Amino acid sequence: MAMERTEIEQMLRAAFPDATVEVRDLAGDGDHYAATVVSEAFRGQTRVKQHKMVYDALQGRMGGELHALALQTSAPD
Repeated sequence: MAMERTEIEQMLRAAFPDATVEVRDLAGDGDHYAATVVSEAFRGQTRVKQHKMVYDALQGRMGGELHALALQTSAPD
């Protein structure tokens, strides 16, 4: 079962309340998304750690309900 874009956004906003979050459905199939998350929580963290934080926020749905997520993460300028 695929995840809805709004559900992904809600989960990310809950985990990163200060964040700017944008989620796009890349293929129109509900399985392939791209997300941009800009949060102060990422400041000083490696890119790998930032992505792990996002995957943790998705509560184990990556690779199951959510097949593919292209990520761009950063701290605010």
